[in-house]
Amino acid sequence: MGATAKQADRVHYPETDDMGEHELQRYIAELLRPLLERWLGEQRRVAHAGADQFFYWVQGDPGRRRAPDVYVIDGVAQDIPEVASWKTWEGHCPTFALEIVGDDWKKDYEEAPADYGALGTRELVVFDPWATGRSKKRLRWQVWRRVARRGLVRVEATQGDRVESRALGCWLRAVAERGHTRLRLATGPQGEALVPTEGERLAQEAAAAQVARAQAASAEVKAQSAEAEVARLRARLAEIEGGLSGERGR
Repeated sequence: MGATAKQADRVHYPETDDMGEHELQRYIAELLRPLLERWLGEQRRVAHAGADQFFYWVQGDPGRRRAPDVYVIDGVAQDIPEVASWKTWEGHCPTFALEIVGDDWKKDYEEAPADYGALGTRELVVFDPWATGRSKKRLRWQVWRRVARRGLVRVEATQGDRVESRALGCWLRAVAERGHTRLRLATGPQGEALVPTEGERLAQEAAAAQVARAQAASAEVKAQSAEAEVARLRARLAEIEGGLSGERGR
């Protein structure tokens, strides 16, 4: 949108609706967003991983908005100045969006796909942390992808513990951590390898460094032992040679 159009847009687009959310939704998003940021960085992908910010898709209508619990926008760097909200008419549409189902689950099930379809999302994952294998009306996972001429289409619905995200290039897995449901990224043909959190990565590096130090210490001890053995053998050889020289001198 050009400068003239921006100047002409006098509509106020709120940054928040001041509505609360379930604590579980917040904890899931707080763990997943930094994981996504690091994952995208490791893939050398220019993308921005954010959480809980409004996307507006109809200029002049602040009521047409959606705040993904977690989202990714391709082509936008992670370290840009903090953004209050996004507007699709300025070229910012989420490549990936995660909607964590709250208390009004029917509303999330019915309205989320239509809203994300309207704002141009390429892939939407709806995760219901309260759905179980015995649920008849609720689904743990729903995956929606944009299909040419059809818009956002549901391509997967499952009660399993994981789904594959094509937009992210990895899997999303529901795991239990200290008795609480959390979402993690995973890799491998079936998403069997969890992408470590920053804390786990640091712990792994610390453990690897400790092992390396122990191996180095063990190698040093072995080297010292070998040197001592060589010195002993040389001394013994000198004794033998000395003895032989003495016998020849008689």
